[in-house]
Amino acid sequence: MTLPLEAIAGRLEAYLAGETGGPVAVRGLRALAGGASRAAIAVDITMEKGPQAGLHAAVLRLDLGGKIYETSLSREEELRVIAHAAAGGVPVPVPLWSSSDASVLGRDFLILSRVEGETIGRRIVQLPELAEARKALPGQMGIALARIHALDPAPLAFLPRPSRAGEAARAVLDRARAELDRVGAAHPGLEAGLLWLLANAPQSAETVLVHGDFRIGNMIVGPEGLRAVIDWEFAAVGDPHEDLAWPFVRDWRFGADSLRFGGLSDGQDFLAAYEKESGRRPDPRSLRYWEVLGNFRWALGCLTQAHRHLSGVEPSVELASLGRRSAEMELEMLDLIEESAVVP
Repeated sequence: MTLPLEAIAGRLEAYLAGETGGPVAVRGLRALAGGASRAAIAVDITMEKGPQAGLHAAVLRLDLGGKIYETSLSREEELRVIAHAAAGGVPVPVPLWSSSDASVLGRDFLILSRVEGETIGRRIVQLPELAEARKALPGQMGIALARIHALDPAPLAFLPRPSRAGEAARAVLDRARAELDRVGAAHPGLEAGLLWLLANAPQSAETVLVHGDFRIGNMIVGPEGLRAVIDWEFAAVGDPHEDLAWPFVRDWRFGADSLRFGGLSDGQDFLAAYEKESGRRPDPRSLRYWEVLGNFRWALGCLTQAHRHLSGVEPSVELASLGRRSAEMELEMLDLIEESAVVP
């Protein structure tokens, strides 16, 4: 169970006082829209001592007790990835603190600077006041992703990575197959997709640091467009096409299905900006393969979330409803497989 906001404030004050060596005031806690695996809480932190003395407008990201994927990073690992991205010129919130000490808040947590803006995908796609942002976002996201892929993953030895050169897709599939086994029951559509994916897995010409969940909904957006890239818990070393294809997955269009790139555009502006910034030309066949794999993975992710509810680990109507969405991604995956025979 998540602690009441009053209890979180008191425990955070004690924890941060120990970290900074001086009095700390934690005020203004309020729940924000969060994901299915973590709560997001706005918080104002005032510290009297240390190099970070002063007022910090921050966001507390608090684990909810379950994982979408078993390879998810810890909050301490995620903080290190965000700090590495910030140093490489990627727009991200400033990483402040993290802890896996259950005695503090009962769950792992991460504290970041608060970047104002919209994060709800459906609102980004629909709000009239974000019309100009929608025009700018594909290009801005292409540039941001190119900067992510330029980061040296060597300082982040804890990141999941392929065990064999060139087999990034098979590494992802091995993890997905283990997830499918954990979910249990018969899922013939997914099992057919998995067989196709295994038979058609491409060799990766290179591996890079991938964000792992790069899509509308993990961007903080203002009227001018992209302000920050968030939610780095699935970062890994993998094929760059994994990140390039992920924002084309059906569920990230938020009802604007005719605009394949996140409900914003056809995606050519995103790919062109990425190519210009990175000097790397995306391969159409690899993009199609990783789009099939993306829909497969999110179909499986929806089932995994529903299993958290059905197993009693995290009772939630939201998690239960995600299980029904799995069929939409299954259908998209099968349609893409059928179309792949005519990709030039």
